[in-house]
Amino acid sequence: MDLTSAEIRVLACLIEKQRTTPDAYPLSLNALRLACNQSTNRDPVVQYDDAVLRDALHRLERRGYTRLASGAGSRAPKYRHLLAEALPMADDEQATLCVLMLRGPQTPGELKQRTERMHPFADLAGVHETLRRLIDRGLVAAQGRRPGQKEERYTQLLSDGADAPDMPTPAASAPHTPAPIATSAPPAPAPAPSALDALEERVASLERELAQLRAERQERSREQIEWT
Repeated sequence: MDLTSAEIRVLACLIEKQRTTPDAYPLSLNALRLACNQSTNRDPVVQYDDAVLRDALHRLERRGYTRLASGAGSRAPKYRHLLAEALPMADDEQATLCVLMLRGPQTPGELKQRTERMHPFADLAGVHETLRRLIDRGLVAAQGRRPGQKEERYTQLLSDGADAPDMPTPAASAPHTPAPIATSAPPAPAPAPSALDALEERVASLERELAQLRAERQERSREQIEWT
């Protein structure tokens, strides 16, 4: 797969809005721009204009991933995705792939939390099973752990890789470089994070999630007003 970052964002937003706000789907160009440029639940945050979106939609349509879906009497052109036809997959697979496309590499725990509105997983085992099936199809790959994290992160493989983070290099393949002779005492190791630090990080994460939920509610309200 070699979709550009704009194509990834457009396709993922169409999937997300179909699942979370079906009454406002298909999306007009204006609604799609708002969805792509959201400051919540997006990584990275972008500012695409209509020209970028039209170009991405045109390229996706040629690949068979989107199409114009305006009906008789529509006041504005509207668009829908065709991922179910182009890449048939189960609901849990589509939700997981969508969140990876919207927010970049994530751990199974993050995916379980962030797919809740599209497909609620009963437990982490279900997330791991879904990831295994997506990996078998060549749509997802494991990316290694971040420092301090216990879980591996996973990334989608639909993009052309231009904006993807570097994959970790196995230690066995790294060239051997002799260590320089120390001329001074080595620096002391960084202190391990305390339980208080971990608690503060968890509280900050919950506050961010609450802000995101509030922003999404406001976004859905605006989309409903625009649709009517």
